[in-house]
Amino acid sequence: MEPTTSHANHPCFGMTSRRIIGRLHLPVAPRANARIRFADNASTKPAMMPEEAVAWMEHVINSGKAVDIVGITGPGDPLAAPEPTLRTLRLVRAKSPEISLCLTTLGIGGNLIAEELAEIGLSHITMLVDAVTPEVAEKLYAWIRPSTKTMPLPEAAKYLLNEQAKAVTAFKRAGITVKINTTVYPGYNAGHVEHVAAAMATLGADIMGVVPYLPADENGDHPAESGMELISTVRDRAARHMDLMPAWEQCGEDIVGLNTPGKDAAPVSVMPKPSLARPNVAVVSSDGMDVDMHLGHAVKILIYGPREDGLQCLLETREAPEPGSGSSRWKKLATILHDCFVLLTASAGDTPRQILSRKGLSVLITDGEIEGTVDVLYGGGKKGKGRKSAA
Repeated sequence: MEPTTSHANHPCFGMTSRRIIGRLHLPVAPRANARIRFADNASTKPAMMPEEAVAWMEHVINSGKAVDIVGITGPGDPLAAPEPTLRTLRLVRAKSPEISLCLTTLGIGGNLIAEELAEIGLSHITMLVDAVTPEVAEKLYAWIRPSTKTMPLPEAAKYLLNEQAKAVTAFKRAGITVKINTTVYPGYNAGHVEHVAAAMATLGADIMGVVPYLPADENGDHPAESGMELISTVRDRAARHMDLMPAWEQCGEDIVGLNTPGKDAAPVSVMPKPSLARPNVAVVSSDGMDVDMHLGHAVKILIYGPREDGLQCLLETREAPEPGSGSSRWKKLATILHDCFVLLTASAGDTPRQILSRKGLSVLITDGEIEGTVDVLYGGGKKGKGRKSAA
């Protein structure tokens, strides 16, 4: 089935509308709760604080760009740690009530906050559903982590599918439009997509996007690229059960995309950038490998930056100010990190974030591996193509 009239007119569902709608993606979701086996893991992108992301939105609007819809699409899952997502959506709604809101999620925990999301006024939610049986899901996922601990995959696959069914039902009960995105992995779920469409239609989902799988590189251990003939066949079968998006356009989790009438504007990065005065990155870590500590618990700060040959590496370790001095602690930290343009931490309170931001130091929240995240901040890292999200 092609989209109904109401779906075709939706800014993210109709092909014509998508070309003339400004879409801004705010990366405020700090934690992932699952990983596809074939996803590119060369880089881990940090999340912005909600206030920083909304400030970026205002900058884009003030620069003359039309922003009609704002989506929360990464770098993690917006519902894995819902507080930053909810705060961002409320801030956007308060500052620009005319802007439509959406998010992209696996759906774990969605039934618990469906009413709150509806109260905020979401335009729609995109659910990433690649399987509706545990057997297929186990072939696709490397791990699934509903909370802070990874479940055994067979148990986690059943949990994920149950959560997704509950989420779709809850979103629809709350009056939210639900779009399903299913990525076609040849040899894994291509013949299963019709079952996904049928199951999601039964739950009340409104429309489906059939997403081709594009390998991040030619030599990795992954399925082949989804060819046009396969996608056409899969679409024909899925269309027996629910409306389909007329075609796939990337609407990515790792970009802030802004499409303007008549042309596709280049993605704009929201990540802070190094400067001559602030060339380095500060990192809070317990083991020197992962960004895994709350800023308030930090005793030492790792400093990464370019060495003489231009390559980024660990330059030194600096002592953090002693706790217990209130706001002055964070002012001292800002002085200690005077040559850093960004601080990476697993968590941080509003007070240090605001003080450090005013002193010119952005605070980004991530639970990723240090080297890959630092590489991204300096413009490196490969852009993964194995897992697409769409607002």
